[in-house]
Order: sequence, then structure tokens, then C-alpha cells
Amino acid sequence: MSDIPTLYIVPTPIGNLADITQRALDVLRSVDLVAAEDTRHTGILLSHYQISVPTFALHDHNEQQKADVLIARIKEGKSVALVSDAGTPLISDPGYHLVTRCREAGVKVVPLPGPCAAITALSAAGLPTDRFAFEGFLPAKAKGRDDRLQAVIEDTRSLVFYESPRRVQDTVEAIARILGERQVVVCRELTKTFESIHGLPASEMLAWLGEDDNRCRGEIVLVVAGASKVDDELPAEAIRTLGLLVSELPLKKAAALTAEIHGVKKNALYKYGLEHY
Repeated sequence: MSDIPTLYIVPTPIGNLADITQRALDVLRSVDLVAAEDTRHTGILLSHYQISVPTFALHDHNEQQKADVLIARIKEGKSVALVSDAGTPLISDPGYHLVTRCREAGVKVVPLPGPCAAITALSAAGLPTDRFAFEGFLPAKAKGRDDRLQAVIEDTRSLVFYESPRRVQDTVEAIARILGERQVVVCRELTKTFESIHGLPASEMLAWLGEDDNRCRGEIVLVVAGASKVDDELPAEAIRTLGLLVSELPLKKAAALTAEIHGVKKNALYKYGLEHY
């Protein structure tokens, strides 16, 4: 712990209360104040670990107004822990304005490592992890969602989204329609009793979700395969031929004939066809 008054960024469990670090507990016990997204929710965690530190509500609706109050407290010699309802603060959660203002005011900011739903999901999705893009929550309205998906259509990195239970089927439908038959992994209720991780091509995933309402319940992370890199390897003429043939023939046959005509790899053509037709 620092002797200098500090803002600590403290990750908290995303479900299983045992998933908290010893350092996080030490910080929560030693600070003068815990700034929480929902003080009632955080109170459950603090009570579980028998931590009695005052809490202060800091959420999306009051953060810009309350940031200066917290900075004043820190400058008076108090240390503050910033927590969200679950996971790492600022990752699709409040805290950005407070941290920015702290750094501008010369207040020491110390981040702790810990739980994050996006990273937890990515680690188990079975998709490439060397490069990925975290997109957070997609816009709630259909046009905004579709525009965002259009913006990442050529991104070759694995894509990570947070989604609500009531919108997940609409989002997977939009992924199938806009991004094509990419692998989609639905990671649900991570670290909790009913955790499930299931991957399928987008249209098959949509059907799977529709078979059982329970598959759409709880906290959901979607991990989606990035755009194929084979586009640059395929001549434009081969792509055009494939497009003409696939309108009359099954994709597998169309890819085989295109490969024979243009002398390119059949598997690359087939993979391209899965994602574009």
C-alpha cells in the first residue's frame, strides 16, 4: 500500500466471490472510501469478506459531477478504491471521467489486475487470441448495431462483445447477416453455477439459441471470429468466378471448379465462400 493518498482501480469478481485477489482485499480493507457503481451490490461483497469501509455511489449518471468530490477527498489525505459491479472498472463500466480528472489533477492512480469478463471469455473461446478487438456493448437500436458491425467487417482480429439476454438473438442474427458465417462463441454466466461456453457458425448459433430460452439468460459475452485473411490471396477473377458459380451450384462444387479454372487453393475459396455467400 502507498503512503501517498491514492485512487486504486480494484477489479472485483464477475460471479464467483472467490475470484478476488489477496491484494484487492488488502486495498479494500485499508482505504478510507470505496467508490462503487452500486453501493448495495458492492455491500454484498464487502460484507462477505467482513470489510466495513464507507461506500460512495459513482455511476454513469453522476460520475462527471462527483469526480471532483472524490478528488477533493484524496487531496485531503484520503485513499479511495474504485470498483464496478463486476470485473475491472472502466471496461464498459464507469470510471473513465474520474481517472482522467485524477491524472489531470496529479492524483496518484494505481491499477490492480484481476477479473475481466472479456478476457475470461476470450481465453476459453478457441479463437485466435494474439490480436483481438473489444467492442463492448453494441448500440441498442438496430441501425446503430448494424452500422457498428459494418465498421468491423474487414477486421481480422477476434471480436469481443458484451450483450444483454434480451438482445443476444437479434445480435447473432445481425452477425450472420452482416459478417457472414463466422464462428460465434456464446459465453454465458462465466464463473457462475450455470456457466456455459458454446461455439457454432453464426446461423447455427442463432438456431441453437432459439431452441431453449435458458441459453439466452444471464450475463453474456460474444466472441466472434475475425475476417478471413484469404481475401488478399485470391485473385479478383477467381472471386468473381466463384460468385457466378455459387449462384447455380453448391458452394463445395463451385469452389472446386473455380480452383481448377484459376489454379488456386480450393480450401481458400471454400472458406471465402462460407464467409461471403
